[in-house]
This record gives sequence, C-alpha cells and structure tokens, in this order.
Amino acid sequence: MRKYVNRTVLLSLLLVTGARAANATHGMNLEGYGAKSHAMGGTGLAYDTGNSAVMNNPATLSLMKEGASRLGLGVRGLHPHVSAWYNDVESHSEGDSYFMPSISYMRRGERLSYGVGLLAQGGMGTEYGDHSPLFQYGMSMFGGMVPMSGEDIRSEVSMGRVMLPISYELTESTSIGASVDIVWASMDLRMDMDGSHFASMLGGKGGSVSGSMLSPFMSMMDGSTITDINYVRYDFSNDSEFAGEADGYGIGLKAGIVHKLSDIVSIGAVYHSQTHISDLETSSATLSFNGSGNAFPAGSPVYVSGKVIVKDFEWPETIGAGIALYPGPRWMLAADIKLLNWSAVMDEFKVSFTADMSAENGPFAGESLDVSMDQNWEDQIVIGFGAQYTVTNNFKIRAGVSLADNPVPDKTLNPLFPATTVTHYTCGFGWRLFDHHNVGYAFAYVPEARDTNVDGVTMAHGQTNWSLNYAYNF
Repeated sequence: MRKYVNRTVLLSLLLVTGARAANATHGMNLEGYGAKSHAMGGTGLAYDTGNSAVMNNPATLSLMKEGASRLGLGVRGLHPHVSAWYNDVESHSEGDSYFMPSISYMRRGERLSYGVGLLAQGGMGTEYGDHSPLFQYGMSMFGGMVPMSGEDIRSEVSMGRVMLPISYELTESTSIGASVDIVWASMDLRMDMDGSHFASMLGGKGGSVSGSMLSPFMSMMDGSTITDINYVRYDFSNDSEFAGEADGYGIGLKAGIVHKLSDIVSIGAVYHSQTHISDLETSSATLSFNGSGNAFPAGSPVYVSGKVIVKDFEWPETIGAGIALYPGPRWMLAADIKLLNWSAVMDEFKVSFTADMSAENGPFAGESLDVSMDQNWEDQIVIGFGAQYTVTNNFKIRAGVSLADNPVPDKTLNPLFPATTVTHYTCGFGWRLFDHHNVGYAFAYVPEARDTNVDGVTMAHGQTNWSLNYAYNF
C-alpha cells in the first residue's frame, strides 16, 4: 500500500499543475476542416473543398460553378484515448467523445463568391472525475504527503466561429479571397494545485504567483492560523455540452489566393491571423485551499467566491501553401504545408481570481490572486498529402496522411494537456446521392504517441476522429 501511495503522490505532483486540457490533433488544431479536406490528409489550399473553404482557403470559393449555391451541414467527432502512468500506476481520462457541428451557405456569382458559415472549432477536454487515483495525494507547502480535495478534476475548452467570406475571380486563372471571423471561446476548469507546486511558483519556478491576496494569506501563516498548505483549488464549470463557464469574444481574419498554372496544376496560399479575443471571464468561480492550522476546523477547506479571468487565450497565426495536381481524368493529388505559430499564444497560462465583497470571504474580500503557469510551446510545421480517385461520376474515394512535429516540450508536458499526436492516416469518400444532394465522410486513425516528461511520467495519446458533411447544391 505504501508503494502504491508513494507512486500516486509523484503522479499527483505532476498532474495537479495542469491548466487548459484539449485533445485535438495538431496541438489544439484539427488536421483538416470538412470531410473532403479531412479525408485527404488535411490538404485543401489549392482545390475546391466545398463550403469548408472558409476555414481552409477562402479564395477557393471561386472554384465553385458560376451561378451555383451550396447549403452545407456537418458534424465532426473526436474520440481521444489519453492515459498517463509512472511505473505500474496508470490513470485514464474519461473524456473520449467530443462533437462539433457546422452549418454554412455559399453563393457564386459571375465573378464574386460570398456566404456565411458557423463552425464549432473546438470542444475537447479531459475528465478525471472524483477520487481519481492520480489526484488523491500531493505534497504540502512544507513537504509532507497530504490528500487533495478528492473532488471532480476536469477541464474543457471550446471555440467557435461565425465566418463571413468573400472571394473574387481576378482572371480565369487567379482568385483571391478573405474572411472576417467572429470568434468566441469558453473554458471550464476544476483543478487542484498542491502546496508544493504553489510554493514553487511563489519562488518563480514553473510560473509565478502574485496579487493582493498574498498579503492576508501570508499574515495568516503565523504558526497557528495556518501552519501548512495542502492544496489550492480553482473551480469554475457549468453543465453545458457546448460552452464553458468562462467565455470571451473577438475576431480573426483570413486571406488567401489560388492560381491555376495549367490544366493539371493549381497552387494556393493562405494566411490566418492570430485571433483577438477578450479575456475569458466568469463571476461564478470558487477558489479554495486547505491545510493545517486553526483556519481549517476539522480539516475543512476555506472557500472564497469571486470572479475568474483567463487572460490572453488565443488561436495561433497560421501560414500555408499548397498544390493540387490532376494527372488524369480520374485522379487528383494534393500536398500542403502549414506553419502554426504556437509560441506566440501558448507561452503561459494566466488566470486571475478576484474575491467578491461578501462577508463570507473574510480577509480575502476584494483581494486578487494572479497565477501564471509556464507552457512554452514551440511553433509547429504540418505537412499533408492526399489523393482522390473518381470511381464513377457519383462516387469518389479519398485517402491521405498528415504529419507534424510535437509542439509541446518535455519540460512543460502535462497529462492534463497531452496535445502530442503527430501522425494521422485518413480516408473517406464523396457520394452524390441525387442531382443536388452530396454526402462526404472522412475517418482518421491517429496512432498512439508516447512522450515522457522531465519527471519521468509517460503520457500516451491516440485517437480516432471522423467528419460527416451534407451539401445541397442549387
């Protein structure tokens, strides 16, 4: 039993510092948007991907047939499998199914294409639940083995966009496009941080802790009121399946170009700006802490109600270029390369808590606590290859692969945020059911990626995911 507890303590020390948790495909990004792009390894910068062009390259909307309109409906399913272990102690995340809908309408005029699209871009997280073995114990501020809260440990990130694209055919060979995106993001977080890690960040190791709340907090450590700190817990979460408790809103921009070099070669390029989202906020948050001393009668935690602000949460800048080849009447081949600037948006996770003025908050009323946790993500290069074969005029099969490097360094790799998958094998089909009705499907197999952080904890992350799209052409 002691051997089991000691190993659990080590895992808990590494896990309780987790912040945002998302199990997407390339970092927090999906490998492709829309069933056609998804099935072809996430490519889509130099050929028509349907209404999903608004996320891939808005300039390719000009590849629609003149006078055509398309109404699109879609859903994306992600099914991650995440676990972490140290020696023979292992824990699994129960967050294994996330669904993201989309709806869009696009219209091609004589030379101008335009439309509107709504996309749930993210909807992911980890679910460790109550009394997870990995979160049962930690180390106190002064080094003793202590229990954590035993309460629910979870986090969820969701992001969506309303996109307003426009594309213009400059010549028969060249088109340009752009999109203004209204972006929203939200987050749930239920997290224990043990006293040892809290003390480390007070000393500037792995992050930082500051704010006016530290003054009354430290004054209570007088040898009797508080003699040790077991853990500090953040709790803001709701029951919604679509949006988190803390939310914010902003904009993003895209611009692209597609050029037909010949009848068999097209090239394209795109730029996605970094988003500009307001800080994620909620007034329904709780900060609690527990330890030893007179402040914790019968071991009960101290609860402080207030407002949480998650600062500077953004989606990264992306630059991409692609090519599409048509070597025969039945074949299309494609390749894309993209650079995702994670280092600009995933350097730190910053959360600020401000206690409300209620009497129950005692000496902490009106005071704030600011915590910053190091993440230090690296920029990521993603390369996709895809092929489409026309079996009949009504049925096409597709396949591809998407390759990337891991943006998460071992130093800050955390089991609550194992965004480490690198290889994706994809396949799918496009099927014209009737004259105006089309269905696309894609499936991706993501082999398990195993990474070990600097503390010797191994994390495994693999998944399957799929896309299903319906388009009505008129």
